[in-house]
Amino acid sequence: MSKKVLVPIADGSEELEAVAIIDILRRAGADVVVASVDQLQITASRGVKIVADLLISQCMNETYDLIGLPGGMPGAEHLRDSVELVRMLKRQREEGRLYAAICASPAVVFQPHGLLEQRRATCHPGRIEALENKEAADSRVVVDGNCITSRGPGTAMEFALKLVELLFGPQKEKEVAGPLVL
Repeated sequence: MSKKVLVPIADGSEELEAVAIIDILRRAGADVVVASVDQLQITASRGVKIVADLLISQCMNETYDLIGLPGGMPGAEHLRDSVELVRMLKRQREEGRLYAAICASPAVVFQPHGLLEQRRATCHPGRIEALENKEAADSRVVVDGNCITSRGPGTAMEFALKLVELLFGPQKEKEVAGPLVL
């Protein structure tokens, strides 16, 4: 059975992280929807143009097995400020489905909206001070219940492969990682 994944993006999202999440999950067979909180075409943090499949408002009534956020600034702030996305993330947490963020997004999106409450997490080293619980802050990828966090562009593939493992199991993670020569 295919897994449905939502990857929200915004102007200023970190392109390396967004594309790693999208690409690796699609390699695993996930049905990945890329949804913008701004307009369909965004300009990522390093000037790369990315075209979303939908606007986040078009995803509100869908159920996703995973919602995975890239970081990047000011992209994470735009994600944080999306009332629709925050509502979806809170529902994801409450219903026990996976939600994940990398780089600035754990601190900028998850922390202020209570999505890290009673959770260990990590984020970009420049944002660690914003985390209430710094117990796992130096870890590359942290899984605490249904919340997964990671550090930044250098951990993006490891993060995405952990998402594959959690959605599909360790065998699928190995199948996807092998051809990537990791």
